[in-house]
Amino acid sequence: MSLANYINKENLMKVIDYLSIDENSRVPKYQQVVDCIINNIANGNIKLDQKLPSINTVSEDFYLSRDTVEKAYNILKEKNIIISIPRRGNYVAKTEEGNKFNILFLINKLSSYKMRIYNSFLDKIGLNSNIDLQIYHCDELLFLNALQNKHKIYDYFVIMPHFKTENLKHVSYTEEVLKKINNIPKNKLVILDNLIQPLAEDVACVYQEFDNDIYEALKMGFTKVSNYKKIILIYPEKGIYPYPKRILFGFKKFCLEYEIDFEILNEVYNDMILKKGDLFITIEESHLVNLINQVREDELKLGEDVGVISYNDTPLKELLGISVVSTDFRVMGETAAEMILNNENRRFKVPFNFINRESI
Repeated sequence: MSLANYINKENLMKVIDYLSIDENSRVPKYQQVVDCIINNIANGNIKLDQKLPSINTVSEDFYLSRDTVEKAYNILKEKNIIISIPRRGNYVAKTEEGNKFNILFLINKLSSYKMRIYNSFLDKIGLNSNIDLQIYHCDELLFLNALQNKHKIYDYFVIMPHFKTENLKHVSYTEEVLKKINNIPKNKLVILDNLIQPLAEDVACVYQEFDNDIYEALKMGFTKVSNYKKIILIYPEKGIYPYPKRILFGFKKFCLEYEIDFEILNEVYNDMILKKGDLFITIEESHLVNLINQVREDELKLGEDVGVISYNDTPLKELLGISVVSTDFRVMGETAAEMILNNENRRFKVPFNFINRESI
């Protein structure tokens, strides 16, 4: 055996030694393989650019099916953690510290759907980045401070632009914000969620169209929506985290075009008058919970007497059978990561859909 082959065999044996499968764990075995390899890369046991044992070797050593190990390796490839070289095998991707992207990820608020965007971005970009996540709470000053003198520190700036005025109205930007963003080199900037119109066309954007999105989504669900006599949109006029006014514009456009009676309320009031044939659209989850509780207290049947559509899908809403109008948060995060990985500057409108469930 040559020295090179001996060293290579020794390295593969070391990698095998670091892997482990817990037969009593409720975690699927393919996920255990994924987690084990990622954790050992992170703590330095498995080196960057190191060859991994073959699928057959891991399968035989740990009494796993070949499909299980193959699924684990495919997940690692999708996350850009390992690469497959034809006729040579699988290797830990070259992500040496000097070649990693340093990314500032600025989110306006900490919510379940914002974190779904961030997590899908993180999964897609893999180990190729150091990400600094900062929350600026829709506050102009916090946002400006986060960008202060940072142009040389970060390779990319991923920004969700949502701001509030002194009277708690939503704006996409202020003059100072626009000035600061324009100082960022265009090839380093990715705008997420909310398009800033004055920015040049050559800025990467992955965005929603809040007015047209809700209009088109309600059109998709017209067969269901038209069963109700009146639509009530619960739109918080003022709040810590205000919502785009364009949601109102799209909602009104739909109702006027289809001659549907409608009302816009600031909140779900306690002891609110509920009538059969009402359809509610809620934006905040606290309003959704309050509304459903009142529907039950009034002994009305959800989805028949009273309908409910919620804005922005979550796994819990899916579990509870709540109909939604929602963008695809996973696609939003993944597409932003792909633009960075592929060095693309383009605009991508994220799909927005009506998802029909039992609540309407």
